[in-house]
Amino acid sequence: MKTKFEKEILELEGNLSRYAYSLTSNRDDAKDLVQETFFKALNNQEKFNEHTNIKAWVYTIMKNTFINDYRRRTKRQTLFSSDVHEFVINNRPADQNPESEFGFRELTKVVNSLEPEFRVPFQMHDSGYKYQEIADELGLHLGTVKSRIHFSRQKLMEKLK
Repeated sequence: MKTKFEKEILELEGNLSRYAYSLTSNRDDAKDLVQETFFKALNNQEKFNEHTNIKAWVYTIMKNTFINDYRRRTKRQTLFSSDVHEFVINNRPADQNPESEFGFRELTKVVNSLEPEFRVPFQMHDSGYKYQEIADELGLHLGTVKSRIHFSRQKLMEKLK
């Protein structure tokens, strides 16, 4: 027999699935995020205040779960060089072969040839940071970050022709 709390949470599944997909942009990751959100909500049911909005509470759990998981993945993929502002992203594919190794090295060389003010935001965006997170981290305006990433892409396309 399901409790009132469980029924209310399960009624949110469709909305949570759409929200999870908007965060992850991947159907499987979105399903995993919804499952983890349900799990955490049910495990922390005693922390829920009956006089608050259950929808907002569950959405907050999902958002925080996504952010924490994102940060955990980013920390595993990001190495810092001796210069604090220079990010070296270790996003090399696991299944390397000689041809892909050559392509990866060439691509890395071209990316590293960008000026630091363009390279750093581009690499952060490539590793999964959102525009606003990059702006906050680097102390730049959001529009500046977007334009630098755009110009980085244009420069890379020209260099890779």
